[in-house]
Amino acid sequence: MKEEDYYTLLGVAKGASADEIKKAYRKKAMEFHPDRNPGNKTAEENFKKISRAYEVLSDEQKRKLYDTHGESAFEQGGPGGPGGQRGGFRGGADPMDIFNQMFGGGNPFGDMFGGGNQGQETGGEDLRFDIKLTLEEAATGVSKKINYRKHVSCDKCSGSGAEAGSKKSRCSTCGGQGHVVRSNGLFAMRQVCPSCGGEGEKIDKPCRACAGEGRVVGDASVDIKIPPGVDTGTRLRSSANGSAGRRGNDAGDLYIVITVLDHELFERDGDDLACAVPVKFSIAALGGSIDVPKLKGKTILKIPAGTQGGTTFRLKGEGMPNLRGSGAGDLLVRVDIDVPKKMTDAQRAALKAYSDACGDVETPVSDSWKLKFKKFFG
Repeated sequence: MKEEDYYTLLGVAKGASADEIKKAYRKKAMEFHPDRNPGNKTAEENFKKISRAYEVLSDEQKRKLYDTHGESAFEQGGPGGPGGQRGGFRGGADPMDIFNQMFGGGNPFGDMFGGGNQGQETGGEDLRFDIKLTLEEAATGVSKKINYRKHVSCDKCSGSGAEAGSKKSRCSTCGGQGHVVRSNGLFAMRQVCPSCGGEGEKIDKPCRACAGEGRVVGDASVDIKIPPGVDTGTRLRSSANGSAGRRGNDAGDLYIVITVLDHELFERDGDDLACAVPVKFSIAALGGSIDVPKLKGKTILKIPAGTQGGTTFRLKGEGMPNLRGSGAGDLLVRVDIDVPKKMTDAQRAALKAYSDACGDVETPVSDSWKLKFKKFFG
């Protein structure tokens, strides 16, 4: 099978600089990370591929080998590497190790996925907010005002992280690069500088209100418009409404995760709704009409004579709207025969007369069922 070009995977030109390769990997790693794509096998495979591409192209020696020999340079017996199967993809380190080293060992998704980047990333963390909706709200769409806590820009220093008159100097740890190189003998990997947090410079007099972060924890609110058709597990993104970045850097995003509450009448299956409606024996036997509930109001359903218990009728377009706007699901109405627990003398007598008129004292029902019964018992 033909190998995919590493430069194409990262979306960079063959002559791209080391910094361009790093930025390209960072962007795609955030896009395909398994935490952002739970259960998505395609995203997981893409994450492995771009991690492998970055592992090679970020190392000057490996990049030269790749440019000369391609992927074969790293296969067993090929020039320049031990090859072998490690980390889930050929001849490479574990993609999660590459990702973690890129982000300084922290989780760039912050509170969104239960982690935190320990202040080693300048961008703001993504946040998660859970909302519970009724089925009716999920069907029609609704606007909600969300109140939450997050990092906001420090008022005292206007987000700069510096006291008034403070000067900035180049970080001595990373030499102003914003990253340091760590080597384990086999790989040389870049990490965010632990001293300046990727800024490349240090503040002489950090702001006392925010300890040089340029942000503090505060209250926030945002109006969220939830579209019709959402379901439990639907995630909506509110761009730049996550935590503020350090020292004026970009804010993270706010993710709203939906939970739709159970309904007393309807069960949901994708865009379809289902409900069970009790029908009198006389209507099921003789035919008639019944009222059937919908999410909005009710409708009349005609019951043909001889309708059996468990029969399901499909009402087209009476289910949930599709989240992507392509129509609506159906309403599935299941007939349950309503057997009375109490009867008047007149009702009992009439039912007895019907039983006598049937002239059949055996247990149930249809000839087809009787045939199956007889076959089962020989």
